Amino acid sequence: MDTQNITLAIPKDVLHRARQIAVARQTSLSSMVTQAILDLVEHEDAYQAACDRQLAYLERGMNLGTQGAVRWTREALHER
Repeated sequence: MDTQNITLAIPKDVLHRARQIAVARQTSLSSMVTQAILDLVEHEDAYQAACDRQLAYLERGMNLGTQGAVRWTREALHER
């Protein structure tokens, strides 16, 4: 994977805490940020794929066994 350096502006207290977390996890701050971004992108891609699948499903429609003809009336369905 080709990488590129970036510059971030992070509040000092947050950066200090993030460094502590990185040390506790025995990893680098850079790898933690990279993993967080990768997770975000993966989640967004999965969400978009799910949306696309559902929209395709809606376009196809469902076979309700009516062959396109409605065999009931509203009144018949709501008889009391």
